Amino acid sequence: MALAADDFPTRPITLIVPNPPGGLVDTSARVLSEPLSRVIGKTAVVENKDGGSGNIAYQYVARAKPDGYTLLISYSAYHVGNPAITAKLPWDPLKDFEPVALLTVATNVVTVPPSVPANNLQELSAYFKQAPGKYNYASQGIGSMSHIGTEIFKQQTGTQITHVPYRGSGPAIQDVLAGNVQLFITTPPSVMGHVQTGKLKALAVTSQKRHPMLPNVPTSAEAGLPAFQLESWVALFAPAGTPKPVIATLAANVQKALATPESVKRAEGAGIEVKFEGPEALAQRVRTDLAYWAKTVKAAGITPE
Repeated sequence: MALAADDFPTRPITLIVPNPPGGLVDTSARVLSEPLSRVIGKTAVVENKDGGSGNIAYQYVARAKPDGYTLLISYSAYHVGNPAITAKLPWDPLKDFEPVALLTVATNVVTVPPSVPANNLQELSAYFKQAPGKYNYASQGIGSMSHIGTEIFKQQTGTQITHVPYRGSGPAIQDVLAGNVQLFITTPPSVMGHVQTGKLKALAVTSQKRHPMLPNVPTSAEAGLPAFQLESWVALFAPAGTPKPVIATLAANVQKALATPESVKRAEGAGIEVKFEGPEALAQRVRTDLAYWAKTVKAAGITPE
């Protein structure tokens, strides 16, 4: 095994992305791929296998040969959210994958069209309460962070808003821009341009500090809802059974790649933060988040399908 790790890699590595190009997950893959290619001396290829709420990509990697050459760029809403909302998932978040490294984290942004007469979260809550069930919120699909995150918002504010799922952030944003949907909570890469041009109003970022690319947008605490904290993460996983020395080699190389100025600058430009964690810390993060999402989904009354 040690010899295999010493030689690894001897050919290109494929990074399987469960989302289409653009957005948080694909951007995170590309933040990693070019500097990682230089660190390991072999090409790290990004391959998008979107669809099925991430399940197509997860099942593909779960069944891949556990040799370190086919890896998953995993999205937190899929990795720890899907198990809570899907009754018969074709993959297991703990048994089918070996944690390698956390790559990036991103806060979420509470956005509304300019037609919504609210400038903070308290005003937004009051607006929705005036007509329970009348207004809609968009999500990137059932089980996405925008879906479950908005259900948390509803729980904390006691509001009744109707869920309208879309296939990705693109179509969702179009309906929010048109004013057909009154709320969209998502990660900065999807909406930052529209916020900066004034086509969308950003009422808060769901983190403890303001976002450097959106300095005028208050935190959820500043906007009147301090308990509303919502963070998305993207991490690297290998198929279960991948040799530990290979995992260790991958993690060390990923850490070097993410530390490059190029990676940090590209991530910041997209509104996300590079944040490395090794295999053990990532494994603990997954276990903690699995328990949290199961509890949250149950409280929201989301029935597994």
